[in-house]
Amino acid sequence: MSLRAIPMMIIAFIMYNVIVLLGGGVAPDYGLRTEIFSLPSVRGDARWSFNWGDLIILVTLLLLFVEIIKATYTSTASLLDHGLSMLVFIACLIEFLLVDKAFTSVFFTIMVATLIDVVAGYTIGIRVARRDIGFGGMDG
Repeated sequence: MSLRAIPMMIIAFIMYNVIVLLGGGVAPDYGLRTEIFSLPSVRGDARWSFNWGDLIILVTLLLLFVEIIKATYTSTASLLDHGLSMLVFIACLIEFLLVDKAFTSVFFTIMVATLIDVVAGYTIGIRVARRDIGFGGMDG
């Protein structure tokens, strides 16, 4: 099995679970608002705080970008990647519905990103395959 067939969104899923389930945070944020670093503004009147929830969302967006790029390739590995991406989305959905610590906005964002990965993966994959085959005489 190729590394290209592994859905990258599983990294965000695992990252969330490691930080929240093993991090020992308590409700309502489960450690997601724990500050990693902060920076002062140019004027010095305000501070920008970067926390664990922000990091998870940033990583999720970067991984979604990689997954959309991966969807533009047609191969047997990409078919396996789409199927495994669907399983990651189903796992996220089940965890969101059944686990209290996953019932947060950060995890909901991860779940929506995995859904976008699934839909975009199949849509882009079909479009690229149609273009590669020249199926149906479509111009664009």
